[in-house]
Amino acid sequence: MPDAPISTLPGIGSVTQKWLEEAGIGTVSDLRSLGAVEVYRRLKFMFPGRVTLNALYGLEAALRGCHWLDLPSSVKTILRQEAKAIDEALRRGMSPRCRVG
Repeated sequence: MPDAPISTLPGIGSVTQKWLEEAGIGTVSDLRSLGAVEVYRRLKFMFPGRVTLNALYGLEAALRGCHWLDLPSSVKTILRQEAKAIDEALRRGMSPRCRVG
């Protein structure tokens, strides 16, 4: 059911659901169309100190219909690489590049 609420996916807890809704992602279709990595990127930029790699694992697992611990190690490796690149981009973006005023 693609237009089902995001809460119907396995492993999406109330905190993650709230973050997703704040990011404008309210349905399974929304999550599928963006993909786990893009959604993680958006959440990480919105909530940098709270969103962790486990959120990315959880999003990917929810899309696959499994528990995040059951993701293949090859998938986890790719997700870790993606998360590292997003984290580095976030750190670069937080450095002062110019002063206003």
